[in-house]
Amino acid sequence: MQEDTEYQIVEITEQPIALCQLLKIANMVGGGGEAKIVISEGYVLLNNEVEYQKRKKVFDGDIIEFNGDTIQIRLVQAEAVSEPEAKGPKKTQQPSHPKKKSSKKTVEPEIHQGRKRRPISF
Repeated sequence: MQEDTEYQIVEITEQPIALCQLLKIANMVGGGGEAKIVISEGYVLLNNEVEYQKRKKVFDGDIIEFNGDTIQIRLVQAEAVSEPEAKGPKKTQQPSHPKKKSSKKTVEPEIHQGRKRRPISF
């Protein structure tokens, strides 16, 4: 029996994604800690089955139900950011003289071994 249910679509750019992270992305929970609690207590359904694994891998097409809300996962391709092409060879400047080693001295922490602590009295 297939129900005609309206799904909210959540688009992800890479799969798999952990179930607890997905609940945060979909704004179904307030934070990661809350997501882990509701999953471990059995309030989340993954493909119509109760899921107890917090880091369960979720893939494209999976259906998640929680607190009366139903979402479906859809994988989308991330938009590639194209870099502008260089118009000519880049010139790199060579330093006229080699770099000198820094003359900073490393400071070692002082250890006071001469003083002993007094015992605490109550």
